[in-house]
Amino acid sequence: MAIIIDENTRVVVQNITGRQGSFHTGQMLAFGTRVVAGVAPGKGGQTVEGVRVFDTVDQAVRATGADASVVFIPAYQAGDGAFEAIDAGIRVLVVITEHIPVADEIELVTYARQKGVTLVGPNTFGIVSSGKCKIGIPSNHFFVPGPVGVVARSGTLTYEIAANLAAAGLGQSTVVGLGGDRAVGLSFVEVLTLFEDDPETKAVVLIGEIGGNAEEEAAGYIAGMSKPVVAYIAGKSAPPGKRMGHAGAIIERGRGTFAGKVEALLASGARVASLPHEVPALIGNVLQER
Repeated sequence: MAIIIDENTRVVVQNITGRQGSFHTGQMLAFGTRVVAGVAPGKGGQTVEGVRVFDTVDQAVRATGADASVVFIPAYQAGDGAFEAIDAGIRVLVVITEHIPVADEIELVTYARQKGVTLVGPNTFGIVSSGKCKIGIPSNHFFVPGPVGVVARSGTLTYEIAANLAAAGLGQSTVVGLGGDRAVGLSFVEVLTLFEDDPETKAVVLIGEIGGNAEEEAAGYIAGMSKPVVAYIAGKSAPPGKRMGHAGAIIERGRGTFAGKVEALLASGARVASLPHEVPALIGNVLQER
């Protein structure tokens, strides 16, 4: 099994004729993803990497049965594209685009929840079920099938840790990028709940960062999990008030500190790595203890 997406997921790429959309379509196809359609208004009937292009998401869904979409649309139009996908019946929506206005993101997150759509992002690297399906932008070689679920706010740290896990012979079941913005579709707790119920996942890596209280909320759930969790938190040296790459990674009014997150995770029973390269050994240890 896998969570959220698997080998049967049928993907449409929005803005498939753009530079990023066309490149990552080829990469997703090479991974084994069933990319069944692309969308580019006014370019219906063309093909990209052998994938038929439609003018609208509704046309693509009706013609191909697509149930997932990935948005490579520029920020000023990305919200409209995401709403279009939801209204067309897409059930899993991955929004890669960054710099979408916060008000638009809040509206999108709210609408997706109302419609029962799983929204990954915005400002995410995507989601990968190793050996089955990749929707997003990570390099294919980072991901090999295995028992470790990964949920993260940071893309580059995820690639590093996934590569280290694979090098240690520890593949991943599903890797989920929550997104780095203040308003995103999925929470740590929601993904951890899915991993808890997934028989393929035997242990979980949580990759967090300073800012907000998402990791503290996750710690509350981890305390009751039957599966072991290893965490890594980025931003140990960040000064208060300094944004570290992501819109959500900022310490404000004493909330969201590195120390507070580590303390909460340790109290929940999670193991916390001091450096990313320590994660595989900690995962190996918790798996041996089961």
